[in-house]
Amino acid sequence: MGAEEALKLARSVEVVVSTKNGRVLHLESKTTSEDALLAALLGPTGNLRAPTIKAGDKLLVGYDEKAYKQILC
Repeated sequence: MGAEEALKLARSVEVVVSTKNGRVLHLESKTTSEDALLAALLGPTGNLRAPTIKAGDKLLVGYDEKAYKQILC
């Protein structure tokens, strides 16, 4: 999924939880800038990072066990 589609997906939820380089970011998708969302969503290839899970009004991008447990359990 490229940048345009990834941004559309992010805007369809309330919160984007992105894990990158050991950090967990919680971004409000409606008020976060496009550039900040894309930085959290896209990998070095310019495509949506994996794994990505849409769970209700949240989008989880990347993997962090603690974040997954908090959101999915």
